Amino acid sequence: MPTLKPKQILIAPLDWGLGHTARCIPLIRYIRSLGHIPVIAGNASQESYINETFGHIDFIHLPGYNITYSGWNRFGQMGVASQLPGILRTIRNEHKWLLELSQNRQIDGIISDNRYGLFHPDIPSVIMTHQLMVQSGMGHLTDRLIQKLHYARLERFGKVWVVDCPDIPNLAGALSHTKILPYETVYIGPLTRFEGVRRSAAPGGSLLILLSGPEPQRSVLSGVLWRQVQDYIGKVIFVEGSETAIIPPVIPTHIMHYKRLTDEQLGPLLSDAAIVISRSGYSTIMDLVALRKKAILIPTPGQTEQEYLARYLNEQSMFCTAQQKGFHLQSALKEAVQFPFHFPDLRHSFNSHDKVVKEWIEAL
Repeated sequence: MPTLKPKQILIAPLDWGLGHTARCIPLIRYIRSLGHIPVIAGNASQESYINETFGHIDFIHLPGYNITYSGWNRFGQMGVASQLPGILRTIRNEHKWLLELSQNRQIDGIISDNRYGLFHPDIPSVIMTHQLMVQSGMGHLTDRLIQKLHYARLERFGKVWVVDCPDIPNLAGALSHTKILPYETVYIGPLTRFEGVRRSAAPGGSLLILLSGPEPQRSVLSGVLWRQVQDYIGKVIFVEGSETAIIPPVIPTHIMHYKRLTDEQLGPLLSDAAIVISRSGYSTIMDLVALRKKAILIPTPGQTEQEYLARYLNEQSMFCTAQQKGFHLQSALKEAVQFPFHFPDLRHSFNSHDKVVKEWIEAL
């Protein structure tokens, strides 16, 4: 039932692709169903996606981190470390932005999805993440040091909401499960934007290519896959996942090409697909598990989180995986035919966030 005193809840997802924004969709829906007012903060691409999903909704522009994954450095690591000064600067700027915003309008609570500057000394603030243990790719000692620094950032917030199940089975493995948790940590279960989408009992046989993530690697994988689906025998649905993607001059009749689809358009296509090829981004993984959809996961090169998730979920027999370098479509599909695709039954876990969110808002 609607409350007599609606609360204004600022929700600010990270801008690395649209995955963080997509997993905030069920939270926004639920907050609205309680009669409260979600206020979304993000960049132009996030605003376009939110408006496509909800129609008109209160949105405030907030610059993003603009991280890129462009290539390997001579140490075998991606150049994200070189972008650290810019990341820290963005964190400082977004914290200053929040303090100024709160002076000019009423904000009763804050939900930050991996944006570390959006905590407030006087307004209850939550940070949402699936990564407690960061996988740096540079060894155990480095990971532990980063975790200590990470916890110092997380504990600036009043609560930490972990987007995963607390026990086995779970979807993020060691990323979301550590021996020592930050203060006020709560597991809120996995989230999916496709809550109301049916699970197709008889997939339509299409190959769905679902691209996402930061540039330029999104475009690199798009080029690799586009060349190889030309000779695929069967129906292909090719979703670029970017408004700025270039439409190919010639599109074969067996391929349906889209720059980007709304969730309402994508849901049925995803449900009906025989198999999906996508990145191993965590939001995509949660959607695939919710729909129990067979998929070949291709991690973004150098994005150690995605590389870990692909490896972990492959070991759990949930998803088939392949590397972007040297990817061969027919070989990957042949391997997928033999893969078990054992999905845990997490149907009730996708509603776990309701109780947590409701109790938090009632305490504001």
